Amino acid sequence: MNGVRAVIFTALFVFLGLPAAWAQDVTLISPDGKVEISGALRGFDGEYYRLDTIYGELTVDGSSVRCEGPGCPNLEDYIAELTLSGEASVGRVLLPALIETFAQSSGLKLTHEDTAPTERVYIFADPESDKVMGVFAVRSTNTDDGFADLLADQADIVMSQREVRVNEAKLAQEAGLGDLNAAGRSRVLALDAFVPVVATDNPLGSITTTMLSRVISGKITNWQELGGPDAPINVHMLDDKSGLGQAATDRLLTPVGAGIAAVALRHPNNLTLVQAIARDPFGLGLASNSGTLGVKAVPLSGKCGFLVPAERNSVKTEDYPLTAPVFLYVPARRLPKLARDFLTFTRSLSAQLVIRRAGYIDQAPELVPIDIQGNRFANAIAQAGKEVSLDDLQRMVQVLRPMKRLTTTFRFEAGSIRLDAQSRSNVAQLAQEIEAGQYDGRRLMFVGFSDGEGLASANLGIALRRAEAVRTAVQTTAETASFDRLKLDVDAFGEAMPMACDDSAWGRQVNRRVEVWVQ
Repeated sequence: MNGVRAVIFTALFVFLGLPAAWAQDVTLISPDGKVEISGALRGFDGEYYRLDTIYGELTVDGSSVRCEGPGCPNLEDYIAELTLSGEASVGRVLLPALIETFAQSSGLKLTHEDTAPTERVYIFADPESDKVMGVFAVRSTNTDDGFADLLADQADIVMSQREVRVNEAKLAQEAGLGDLNAAGRSRVLALDAFVPVVATDNPLGSITTTMLSRVISGKITNWQELGGPDAPINVHMLDDKSGLGQAATDRLLTPVGAGIAAVALRHPNNLTLVQAIARDPFGLGLASNSGTLGVKAVPLSGKCGFLVPAERNSVKTEDYPLTAPVFLYVPARRLPKLARDFLTFTRSLSAQLVIRRAGYIDQAPELVPIDIQGNRFANAIAQAGKEVSLDDLQRMVQVLRPMKRLTTTFRFEAGSIRLDAQSRSNVAQLAQEIEAGQYDGRRLMFVGFSDGEGLASANLGIALRRAEAVRTAVQTTAETASFDRLKLDVDAFGEAMPMACDDSAWGRQVNRRVEVWVQ
């Protein structure tokens, strides 16, 4: 263990392969000596220097210059370093499993040590020489602290269970970290969901999102209003720094102008919340779907008859409305090659298996045949009205019957034609799969659906334009794809197959989507 501590100390001391004086000015000189660039060395990733200069921050190819000055890195003993900071459940459960499997697949020896109550350091070394190749530090606190660390230049990647806030994105751009809302600046690592939970002997069989938001905000305080006994409801929620807790507020309370009840019992992490619910026969809380052992997860329902449990397929397709993606936010600067290799690994099939074993929902694309989607089509028939005719439903079935639904779905930000963060990540993932030839010889159809607000004919047109927009986004992103090897079509069925009731903002947002069907 002392040897491990020594390695950690040495690796941290030579941060990114730099000596202790790394913040001092250095001068980069071209081979012919005619060009010199001076500035404070901010980083070296083994290939490129990053300097603060009078011209702003510059990134310079290390192979084309020589470095002079006390802050120059030791090129022979370079150590790749990466710091990830943010959501505790991700840092303590998911990241360790992924890092361990990445090390094994890369043929590197991995050791680790807890350097603080909330920080673990992983050391990658050559298995033969024991030479340290890289150091990954994982700080497991909360999403707010993760973004604060990034803005303070104390982290390279944020682990988040909510989207970046407007003020955080603005500060990041001012700090030279790029637009965190831009393509490539965030990626979905895995999928989670927040689910209503009660004690295992609580008889509550389902709850509408409207009732759930009223309970959380303190407008409903007695179990009688939910069909239970005359007893107070004890609300349990994650604390206000938790990304998952913030996502729950964003999704359930902000649209109705409400906040969490002042009397709600707050918990620092999901484990303590679940343990408290297990002991509280009158408790109701929102927990991570990845950690509900010992309590009962309650399906969501709607006045129009929908019942949606948080199951693997419903979360993967985002048909479960309270899906909560696990995001990695990466600033617009180069990371060391070992870090880039790790990020590439997280999208591999072997990483998806690790994600599933860790209790999260993976993103490996799956094809769902129409014959096991009976509930969706039964709901479509049940909700058909004057503006959705039998002919409309029959056309939908005829078009989709020979195809299978891909579990990748695209949805939009509230009141906007802009794809939400998870869907922007889905564009990149689908484009990558097309580039790899995964759908060569096949037909992909982007199918648009809408909510039921307004005229059905107008909604059909909107749904079709959304489907066309998603297809265009995928085509633009898949720059190296051979589109002559596959066919990309669009179609739309408007409000013909709702996934939720239209009587709430979240329900309408769930219904506005573009699905991908494959033949």
